[in-house]
Amino acid sequence: MIRFFAAVLIVFGSHVQADTMKLAVTTSFHNSGLSDVLLPAIKEDTGLDVSLLVVGTGQAIRLGEAGDVDAILVHSKAAEDAFIAAGYGTHRREIMYNDFVLIGPAADPAQIKDTGTTAAALQRIATTQSAFVSRGDDSGTHKKELSMWSSAALDPTGFGAWYKAVGAGMGASLNTASGLNAYIMADRASWLNFANKGELELLFSGDPLLFNQYAYLPVNPARHGHIKAQAAMTLETWLTSPRAQQLINGYRINDEALFVFNAKQ
Repeated sequence: MIRFFAAVLIVFGSHVQADTMKLAVTTSFHNSGLSDVLLPAIKEDTGLDVSLLVVGTGQAIRLGEAGDVDAILVHSKAAEDAFIAAGYGTHRREIMYNDFVLIGPAADPAQIKDTGTTAAALQRIATTQSAFVSRGDDSGTHKKELSMWSSAALDPTGFGAWYKAVGAGMGASLNTASGLNAYIMADRASWLNFANKGELELLFSGDPLLFNQYAYLPVNPARHGHIKAQAAMTLETWLTSPRAQQLINGYRINDEALFVFNAKQ
């Protein structure tokens, strides 16, 4: 906490000496296009060069545990809490949120569009054995998908060939779903920024269980002495600043917001 308040003393408008740091981010965050907006502003305001390692949440956490990055930006609270509890991260800071949605063929063979809950939608997909693409990569999106199957009292390990775990990032998984005209769970930001929609449409959203929080976790320098802790604090201060709030809330595609800033000052 003391280190954080010290970081607040940084004046964003002054051109401080350039520094670099490594940040592991999720493919869903990167595929949204928001990083293309934030990174130049971070460099302009702080002089900090942020090098992104774009991976799933599970891999991002493993990179943090190994000390291969200085901080992580991910979206799986249970995994984040475990990361902090094990001493790999100093703290968890919420930055922004959006939601997960169910995408599928415009014809909607499983008829999920009129269901009231995610569980009911997934039960219809399983009952009709309609093609479904899973990330299958231990990402935050994959973890959420598995928890939603569980809430529907279903276990994907017993599914047939209609359930296709591709072991890929969000963009590649959406491309597979488009090619197969299959259902898929995606974060709203990646879907809105996805160009190869084909015959797919957003069919189901709005379930409170589909809330998708992104959080920033600096790696603990007590675990890895080479970690650039000051740079990680500089980035955290910027990510929770009014400047970041303006850019995050203002990032839109087809006049639709992709993220909502909710960092506490």
